[in-house]
Amino acid sequence: MRLKGKRAFVTAAGQGIGRASAEALAREGAHVTATDLKGALLEGLAVADAFALDATDKAGLTQAVRAAAPDVLVNCTGVVHSGTILESTDDDFDFAMNLNVRPHFHAIRAALPGMLERGGGSIVNIASVASSVMGVANRFVYGTTKAAVIGLTKSVARDFITRGIRCNCVAPGTVDSPSLHGRLQATGDYDKAMREFVARQPMGRLGTADEIGSLVVYLASDESAYMTGQCVVIDGGMTV
Repeated sequence: MRLKGKRAFVTAAGQGIGRASAEALAREGAHVTATDLKGALLEGLAVADAFALDATDKAGLTQAVRAAAPDVLVNCTGVVHSGTILESTDDDFDFAMNLNVRPHFHAIRAALPGMLERGGGSIVNIASVASSVMGVANRFVYGTTKAAVIGLTKSVARDFITRGIRCNCVAPGTVDSPSLHGRLQATGDYDKAMREFVARQPMGRLGTADEIGSLVVYLASDESAYMTGQCVVIDGGMTV
């Protein structure tokens, strides 16, 4: 088991990429603390500890991370806003920054002192190809905040590169998840929207949350010990 004896803390672990990551880390032997805004979504999750947590609550998140004393921190919180800059409001922008970026900032600040004291740690942030990696139509707010996650990742990696801390991020393409299905249903024609999404994928299919979870395990483990500050794209060829 690649993570035996390690403690991991995962946000937004109730479904999708967060849940798949928490389960994958646990299968590799990590003692996983999984959190989500909706505690009911954590039911049945095969991890050591799971509880409801609002990641936008700085005090609550900070206390939970410090108590877990993680060797591995996986930041998965995020929301997708649709629309161009002309269709985006200040409220949209503020909400996305407060969910897509600030929890990463606060969780890392809470986890770093313990990691530094123990001499090492791995931080994995979930970004997106819709970011500084590439422009995606009608994703202004989302792409802007996910670009911020990439910048945050590289900055933390550079500042602590000599102190045993690694910080990387994952940039998925379109992943089959409850969040995606919700957005497709909101179009009013789910089947048509799904066909169009799949048709845009070079591999002719969507990614799976388990595929992203496997990459998270790699970045969390010592197998990636020589990697830090990287944005790892996993998108089925979307950016080729």
